[in-house]
This record gives sequence, C-alpha cells and structure tokens, in this order.
Amino acid sequence: MISTATILSGISQGLLWAILTLGVYLTFRILDIADLTVEGTFPLGAAVTVVLINSGMSPGLAVLCAILAGALAGFVTGVLHTVFKIPAILSGILTMIALYSVNIRIMSDKATVALEQPSVKTWLTSVLPENTASSTVSIVLGCSVCLVIVAILYYFFGTEIGCAIRATGSNQNMARSLGVKTDRIITLGLMISNGLVALSGSLIAQLDYGSALVTMGQGTIVIGLASVIIGEVIFIRKDMNFALKLLAVIAGAVIYRTVIACALTFSFLKATDLKIITAVVVAFALALPVLQQKSAEAKLRRKNRRYENA
Repeated sequence: MISTATILSGISQGLLWAILTLGVYLTFRILDIADLTVEGTFPLGAAVTVVLINSGMSPGLAVLCAILAGALAGFVTGVLHTVFKIPAILSGILTMIALYSVNIRIMSDKATVALEQPSVKTWLTSVLPENTASSTVSIVLGCSVCLVIVAILYYFFGTEIGCAIRATGSNQNMARSLGVKTDRIITLGLMISNGLVALSGSLIAQLDYGSALVTMGQGTIVIGLASVIIGEVIFIRKDMNFALKLLAVIAGAVIYRTVIACALTFSFLKATDLKIITAVVVAFALALPVLQQKSAEAKLRRKNRRYENA
C-alpha cells in the first residue's frame, strides 16, 4: 500500500534532485552536450560541503564553496573541450575520472564522511514549527531553491550572454558568424550547469543522506536525463516559454523520484532493482510520444474509413 509519507518522501527527494536536473537540462538541451562531468561534480558538492561544515564553516558559506567547486569542474571540462579540442563527452569522462581522486582527497581518503555539525537542515528545522516532518523540511527548502533558480535562469537567459548560450547550442557555426565567442560561451554554460549539480549534491548531503559518499554520483546522469525526458514528454510544448520549460523539468524530476519511491514499496521489488525500474520508466517516457502518434494515426485512419464507407 502506497502511503502519504511515501509520496511526500518522493516529492521531497524530487525537488532536491530537480536542481541537478536543471543543470543536466542546460547542457543536454541548451548546449546540446551530454556532459558526464556531473557524475563527479555531484559528490564533489557533497564532499566540499560536509568537510567544510565539519571544520566549523557556516552551512551557507559551505554551500557557496560547493557551487564554486562545481563550476571549477565545469571549467576544466570546458577547457578540455574548447582549447584542446577533445570531444565533449570524452572531456566529461576525463574530468569525472579525475574528480573521483579529488573527492577522495577532500574526504581525507575516506569513502564516507558523516555530517557532524549543524547544517542547513538544522537551521530550517529550528525556523519551522516543532515536529515538522523531515520530508516537509526538504519540500520547503527544495521548492524555495528551485523557484529562485528558475527566476535567475529565466532572467539570465534573456540577457545578451544567455541568448548567446542558447544560440551556440542551436547552431554553433551561425553563432560564431555573428561574432559570438562560442568557446567561452560553451565553457560558461558548463560552469553554470556543474555549479547547479554541485548545489544539488550539497543539499542532498545535508537534507537526505546526512553524509558525503564518494560513490553517490553513480547514475546521476541517467537520473538527470530521465527527469528531463519525463518533463518534456508530459509537459513541454513547442510554444512554451523558457520559465515554464524549466518548471516542467522540475516536475519531471518530482514525478521520477515519486514513481521510484512508490515502486520500491512493493514487496517483490528491492532497493537493488532501482536500475531496472529506472530503465523501465525512461523507456516508457521515450516510447510515449511514439505511442501517442500511432494512436492519433489509427484514429485518423478509422475516421477516413468511415467517410469512404458513407
């Protein structure tokens, strides 16, 4: 039986993972790059945050440092791709591999570092009414952060630089002919994307995991792409404005995590089945437009037959 607590848990996780999904959306749809750096940037954000908070730094400043660390990782990928002309996907893989060692170093050669000092969750719990559920705390923070990010991105992508990023992703040669320095623009886009991914890792480490794990980035690109695809298939239309598209991507992440949370409540499914559940959900999301098109064509054929027989 699927309980309300399970649904709230899925929504709370979805809102935190939605920040990562926004980062993936920027590279995958805006820049047209499948950036695998996120698999290393996600645990990087968590590792930087947990280690700095444990050392006595304020949670807010630790989160900011995590974002900057993620942006730096995106910068490295951008340089490998634009300066040294290494293919984008390979550049991401190289940075991801390097970040594994970097994350281990940050965590003092440990695979897991527990959060031992007050975090953002501690502060938020003290502000909200007593006995507020943990999932509610995550939902409040996740909603707030997601809305702020959407507002910032909507404004930014309406500026000259933001339009240059979108133009570069749509047609790099045309953008270059219009005087856009596409190499710098691609690097900037990767920095913004990975900064968001690191922010997601930072918040999830504080509100969900309560620790940083060096392996917590495994499969993040799949989760991000699955959420983007679900959001696009269900909500996004060609004539939608950019802010609504971003909100649709967030909704996709929430739906994905909620479906996963609900699926794992069934007795015949185990936590180890997460990958196959993900594969089924993504396959269904990808197949849905094709099924809708075939259904529409079948209806049209039946309608034409009725006219012919009349």
